[in-house]
Amino acid sequence: MDDDAIWRVIDDERSRLADLLDELGDAEWRTPSLCTAWTVRDVVAHLTLAHASPLTAAVGLIRAGGNFDRTIRDTAIRQARLPVPELRRRLRAMVGSRRIVPFLVPINPMIDVLCHAQDIARPLGRTHPMPVAPAVAAADRIWGQSFPFRSQRRLAGFELVATDAPWRAGSGVRVEGPMSALLLLVTGRPAALAELSGPGAATLPARFPHVTGTAPTKERS
Repeated sequence: MDDDAIWRVIDDERSRLADLLDELGDAEWRTPSLCTAWTVRDVVAHLTLAHASPLTAAVGLIRAGGNFDRTIRDTAIRQARLPVPELRRRLRAMVGSRRIVPFLVPINPMIDVLCHAQDIARPLGRTHPMPVAPAVAAADRIWGQSFPFRSQRRLAGFELVATDAPWRAGSGVRVEGPMSALLLLVTGRPAALAELSGPGAATLPARFPHVTGTAPTKERS
């Protein structure tokens, strides 16, 4: 996907997620998300920080003592103090914008909104379909990088095969399922394990000793 296509996906996914958030009641905003120690409100707050300025990002990193994970966690929790209507407004206002956090590229916020939408919707029992082609591009990006998810190391010995797209990765015992479930898998999210099948599916849970969170002990996208 080129940058223009990626930005179109980001705009569409931010808009769809904003529509979902408009439907939520007070209790749903307080529901624990799939991200360790984050509520739905915290996850939304994190997404609104995709427009953080270089100064804001630097201050957050300094306040967290240079710890990347702590920076992400703490900035989201502070941002979540904003009123819910303001969080909804900020997310929707991002549609059409091309601003991006320093040192990132457009595919990063696309991965963020694809995965965090599931972090929000799934604990609420809400259906929020993930587009297949963007999920393929996101999974390719993540699989090819060692940081932050280390998916090749975590999933060594498995061959991942999509049932709804021409995508596969890794080698070993076959695991197959929809692209949305495989994207959650390679980003360290065990929430979609039940959607996977194949000879290796039964042994996959052992690779996720911490069964909550976006990645074991991590509060990142």
